[in-house]
Amino acid sequence: MIQITLPDGSQREFPGPVTVAEVAASIGAGLAKAALAGKVDGQVVDTSYTLNENARLAIITAKDADGLEVIRHSTAHLLAYAVKDLFPEAQVTIGPVIENGFYYDFSYSRPFTPEDLTAIEKRMSELAAKDEPVVRRVLPRDEAVSYFKGIGEHYKAEIIASIPADQAVSLYREGAFEDLCRGPHVPSTGKLKYFKLMKVAGAYWRGDHRNEMLQRVYGTAWASKDELQQYLTQLEEAEKRDHRKLGKELDLFHIDEHAPGLVFWHPKGWTVWQGVEQYMRRVYQDNGYQEVKGPQIIDKSLWEKTGHWDKYRENMFTTESEKRDYALKPMNCPGHILIFNQGVKSYRDLPLRFGEFGQCHRNEPSGGLHGIMRVRGFVQDDGHIFCTEDQIQSEVVAFTTLLKKVYKDFGFNHIIYKLSTRPEKRIGTEESWDRAENALAEGLRAAGCEFEYLPGEGAFYGPKIEYTLKDALGRQWQCGTIQVDPNLPERLDAEYVGEDGARHRPIMLHRAIVGSLERFIGILIEEHGGALPTWLAPVQVSVLNITDSQAEYCGEIAKTLRNQGLRVETDLRNEKITYKIREHSMQKVPFILVAGDKEKEAGTVAVRARGNKDLGVMSLQAFFELIAADIARKA
Repeated sequence: MIQITLPDGSQREFPGPVTVAEVAASIGAGLAKAALAGKVDGQVVDTSYTLNENARLAIITAKDADGLEVIRHSTAHLLAYAVKDLFPEAQVTIGPVIENGFYYDFSYSRPFTPEDLTAIEKRMSELAAKDEPVVRRVLPRDEAVSYFKGIGEHYKAEIIASIPADQAVSLYREGAFEDLCRGPHVPSTGKLKYFKLMKVAGAYWRGDHRNEMLQRVYGTAWASKDELQQYLTQLEEAEKRDHRKLGKELDLFHIDEHAPGLVFWHPKGWTVWQGVEQYMRRVYQDNGYQEVKGPQIIDKSLWEKTGHWDKYRENMFTTESEKRDYALKPMNCPGHILIFNQGVKSYRDLPLRFGEFGQCHRNEPSGGLHGIMRVRGFVQDDGHIFCTEDQIQSEVVAFTTLLKKVYKDFGFNHIIYKLSTRPEKRIGTEESWDRAENALAEGLRAAGCEFEYLPGEGAFYGPKIEYTLKDALGRQWQCGTIQVDPNLPERLDAEYVGEDGARHRPIMLHRAIVGSLERFIGILIEEHGGALPTWLAPVQVSVLNITDSQAEYCGEIAKTLRNQGLRVETDLRNEKITYKIREHSMQKVPFILVAGDKEKEAGTVAVRARGNKDLGVMSLQAFFELIAADIARKA
C-alpha cells in the first residue's frame, strides 16, 4: 500500500503506484478538474507524475502561486506552438517565466510586426480551445540532440548539447509542437485562457552581444479574466505615470545619446533634486550623522584590497594617469573607512555615523538602462555607521524608525521588511552570525516591524535588512537597506581603542534610506503621477493675470511670495485666462492664483488648487497661511 499525506494532515491509501491526477480524482471531481499540478514532498510536478512510495502531496490549482507559475510557463510554450504554426521557419530558443508573465525568444528572418502579434495571440486562443493534452517524455541527451537537429531546431540542439552526456532530458508535446523543458506543465492546453501578448524586443542569443540578435516576445498570463484585466488596467495607469514621459512633459530632465545612462537635469528637475537632497541633509544633521565627501577616482590598489576589483571589475569605469590605474568609485564605503582611519578612534567615539551624497558610476549594460531608474551615474544618500557589536541592535532601531518617518514624508506608508540571513558560502563564525542576525531581528521587532526572513540571501560577510516601498499601483521598490559588515574594516585595517585599552575592529553598518537619488525621484514621479506634493513641486505657485492692467500687481504678488520662500512663476502673456489656467494645470502646479481688476482693487487673489479645485477669493496672507500649512504637513 502507498500512503499519501495531504496538506490538512489526512491520509489516503492506494494499492499501488498512483498519479497526482488519480489522487485528485479520489478527493473529488471538482478538484480533479481544477488540478494543474502537484507538489510532492515540496517539489512541483505534473499531474501525470506517478507516486511509487509514501509521500506528502498538495494538489495545485489556479488559486495557488505555484499554479500561476505553471500557467505562465505553459503559456510560454503555447506561444511557441502558435509561432511555429504560423511561421514554420522560425526557430524557438528559450521561454522562461518572469514577473507577471513570460517571454519566448525566436530566430526569424524578419521582425515580427504588431499585426503578427495579433495573429499569434489569436492562434494561441484557437490552440488552447482544442484542449490538447500536454504529454511528457524523456530521452537520452544525444538522442534529444539528434531529434531537434532533425526537425531543424538548432538552438534547442545547442542547448541540449551543453548538458552532461549522462543526463536524460524531458520533452513536452502538445498537438503538433514538442519542446525541450523540465516542466511541470498544465495537463492540457484548455487550462490556458487568460493571456495577452505585450510587445517584441531584441535579445542576444544567450545574452552575448557577439551572438545573433533574436526576437523576444513578451506576454502575460493570469488565473482569471478579472486578474488579467486588473493587470492591464494597472499597466495603462503605469504608462500614464511613466517617469520618462512625465519628465519630458514637465521639463524635468532628459537622457542624451552623447552620455548614455547619465542624466541631464533641467532647472525644474534640479529643483526637485535639491528638495530631496536638502531634506535628506537635514535628516543627517538631525540624527547624529557627520557629512563627508570622498573623491570620485581612487587608485586600483584600494579596490584590490576591498575585493571589488576581482568581483566587480566589469562594472567599473577605469582610467589611467602617469602609469597608475584608477577606477571611478562604484560605491562610497571604502572611502568612508579611509576617513575613519585618520586619527585614533576610541570606543567613546562609537557609534560614529558618516553620511555622503556620493556620486557613483557603474558600467551597466546598455540594454538594462531605464530612464533615471537605472543609470550609469548616480548619487546615493549613502551612510556608514561604525559601531561595536553590542550597538548593532540600537542602531537598527534608530535607523528603522527614521526610515519610516522619511518614507511617510515622501508619501509612502506601506513598507515591506525582509531580513536576509547567512548564505552557504560565508566568512565568520556561527556565533558571530547568530549575534548579527539576532541583532537585526530584534531591532526590527523593537521598531514595531513585522518582517519575513530570506534564508541564505545575505552577503558572504553579514546579514542585511531590505526595506521595500509599495507604491500607489501596488508595485514594489527596494530602496532602503542596513547591512552588517565586519569584512571591509578587516580588509582596510580599521580599528578603535576599546575600554580595555586594546585595539578592536569596529562593525560597519552600510545603510541607505532612499538609495540612488535618481531612482528615488523616478519612483516619486510615478507614485504621484508627476503631481508632486507642494513641498517638493518645482513650481509651487503660478500667478496669472487676466489683462495687462493686472501685470504689475501680479508681479508684486510673485515678489512677496518669493520673499517668503516660495517657488513662484508668473504668466503675463496676452492669452485667454482659461488657456493659461489649463496650461499651468497640465504642468501640475499645486496652486494657481488669478488676478483681475476686482482682485487688484481689493488686494486679493482667486485661488485654484490642483485637481481643478476652486478655493475662492482670499487675501494674500490667507493664501500664504494655507500653502504654508500644506507644505508643513508634506501632504
